[in-house]
Amino acid sequence: MCSLCGILGVENHWTDAVARPGVFSRNDETRSRRLERARRIRLANRVLAAYRLQLGDWQGRAYLLSTATGKTEVIDSLAHLWPAAEQLSGRSFDPLDPDLLSRLTARR
Repeated sequence: MCSLCGILGVENHWTDAVARPGVFSRNDETRSRRLERARRIRLANRVLAAYRLQLGDWQGRAYLLSTATGKTEVIDSLAHLWPAAEQLSGRSFDPLDPDLLSRLTARR
């Protein structure tokens, strides 16, 4: 499936707040939803930086996952982040790896 078809066909995912109160979030204000999404991206990027990957927002509907060399994949929700990251990087990794968590804690 092409990226555009994937974006147009997605349902709301529980990791994204939607504009309907009580559905995944009590947040029905557009600005606050954008801030929540930006915060999730920042947190994911703290982990992804250890693997030289970066997550970005695409029109508030999808995410762009990129390598340091410019390979990019569109993912529709954070549920697809780790499998896509492994595929792009060509290696497996564990975001809950104790060594990684120690480094992240030390950088606070």
